[in-house]
Amino acid sequence: MNFLVLWSLLLAAKLALAATLPLFGDEAFYALESRRLAWAYSDLPGLTAWLARLGTELGGQHALALRLPFLLMGAALPWLVVRIAARWFGQAAGWQAGLLALLLPLGGAMGQLALPDVPMLLAALLCLDAFATMLRRYSHGAALQLAFGLALGAFAHYRFALVVLAGAVGLLCTPAGRALLRRPGLWLALAVGAAAWWPTLAWNLAHAGAGLGFQFVDRHPWQPQARGLWWPLVQALLVTPLLMLLLLQALGAAWLRRRDRKVPAWGFMAGLGFVAVPGFFLLGFFADAERVTFHWPLAGWLALCALAPPVLARWRPWARRALNASAFVGLLALFGYLALLAQPEGRTLLAGGPAYADNFSGWHEVADAVRDDLAALPAGTTLVADNFMLGAQLVFGLDRGDVRVLDHPLNAKHGRAVQLADWGLLLDAPREAGGGPVLLVVEDTARPLKQRLQAYRELCAGSGGLPPPRVLSVDHGRKRFLRFVLPAPGECVLPAMAWVDTPLPGTGASGQVDVAGWAFKQGGAFARVEVTLDGEVVAVAEHGHAMPHVAQYWGLPAEAGNGFGFRARVDLSSRAPGRRWLGLVLHGADGSVERWPEQVLVVE
Repeated sequence: MNFLVLWSLLLAAKLALAATLPLFGDEAFYALESRRLAWAYSDLPGLTAWLARLGTELGGQHALALRLPFLLMGAALPWLVVRIAARWFGQAAGWQAGLLALLLPLGGAMGQLALPDVPMLLAALLCLDAFATMLRRYSHGAALQLAFGLALGAFAHYRFALVVLAGAVGLLCTPAGRALLRRPGLWLALAVGAAAWWPTLAWNLAHAGAGLGFQFVDRHPWQPQARGLWWPLVQALLVTPLLMLLLLQALGAAWLRRRDRKVPAWGFMAGLGFVAVPGFFLLGFFADAERVTFHWPLAGWLALCALAPPVLARWRPWARRALNASAFVGLLALFGYLALLAQPEGRTLLAGGPAYADNFSGWHEVADAVRDDLAALPAGTTLVADNFMLGAQLVFGLDRGDVRVLDHPLNAKHGRAVQLADWGLLLDAPREAGGGPVLLVVEDTARPLKQRLQAYRELCAGSGGLPPPRVLSVDHGRKRFLRFVLPAPGECVLPAMAWVDTPLPGTGASGQVDVAGWAFKQGGAFARVEVTLDGEVVAVAEHGHAMPHVAQYWGLPAEAGNGFGFRARVDLSSRAPGRRWLGLVLHGADGSVERWPEQVLVVE
């Protein structure tokens, strides 16, 4: 009963969030791929795009429709855990295992985003369920299910190869598994699963191994890195400490009972579990540290949920209650965080801290702004985005598949550059878009500040001139977009660059506070620099103080920095105590008005 109630509540919550949560950056690209169906792409095999296309064909160009197939798959995952545990330990243990899978925060939330991990996890649990049957008694039905699961996983993600490896080690760790290797039906299922990798391998053969290179070589340093030591702490936070302790105890029990012939699940899970959980811990010392990888062991944690009920039965009642309560708090915290991200006010609230999720933010606002821009421009205006993620979000938000994308470090970092070039959407420079009008949209905050000036120099050189930008600042400038209408022949007047040296972000202040920093606009000049507090202009800065070291940092002659510095004094005496947002508005002599990202100032 507890399982059914929690499963129903989580499904309702996931439906609500799937309908309101903005598309994650990768989701938007999968939606773009779904407009050009293929067997494989540069980042993934084809299944994720096929599911996305199924959703939008049934429900239209809406986030909920896109996510619906994944939502249904995610809802099936805990039921498979119930079924697997029931095969091993009885129906009561099955319901207990299913409840643990729901309480596992990432497990309970799985499916509300259109991500390849959802079908990959479904495939992994289908294979585990098939083995749960065949380790006791071989059946052709279980072999058929195994073949389907292996094929599904091969079409879902390159990372499914690690699931296959874990399963192979599990088979070798138990006598029943080794005996199963003598069954022709098992090898036929494995052959079907292996054949399902052919479309992905064929794509790689045709593209110089770009997909394999990205997934297994380019994105990983393959040298020891101390950040791997954080892995247990990150997993304890995501799994919740007591639940993680239980699952690791279950893994330890599997190792101790690996020779138990009456219950072959112990030996099988000993091999599978050590690859699927501690194996990822070891991999963390050598693998990708720049992108999100905390979800990689989730298949292993879900599998261990099916093994955990006999271990949990030995815990004292108060300890079991503490586990359920702490895991439920973790689950609520995750859903609460996602609920904040689903609302514009929530994303703005998070803008001042590290919990801000820029991959969910700013997309609706920039799509609305671009829609208005295009309405005022001639029909046939070419729309160009400066990176793949922005381009994919504009495709989804505007429901048009002809958005071109500039070469950008993010394209290669996320393995999408080859695919964009394959589609003919990738441009080296805006002038390659053709002779008609072009609306160029730049996600300014997609690059670190130190890289932006050079990027704008290259952009201007590739455009033949840049007009004053139309600036869209979202969530106090944590996301910032610049729109340019091209062509605009003339000298290169670049967007403004600025920095507030004092006060530092988060500083407390009262009475009179001095604001100082630097600002410059290469190729142009400022008419004035305004200081704002909560969006209201509270001072006009004195601009023109010498800061030669700033000019030298940006590769400019030292004398160019003679006018970079600014100073202002802001009166806080009439302001109520609390958190405020300090910002700049930079007025260019060319008529541009550029609102710079704001920072927190605490009025005491």
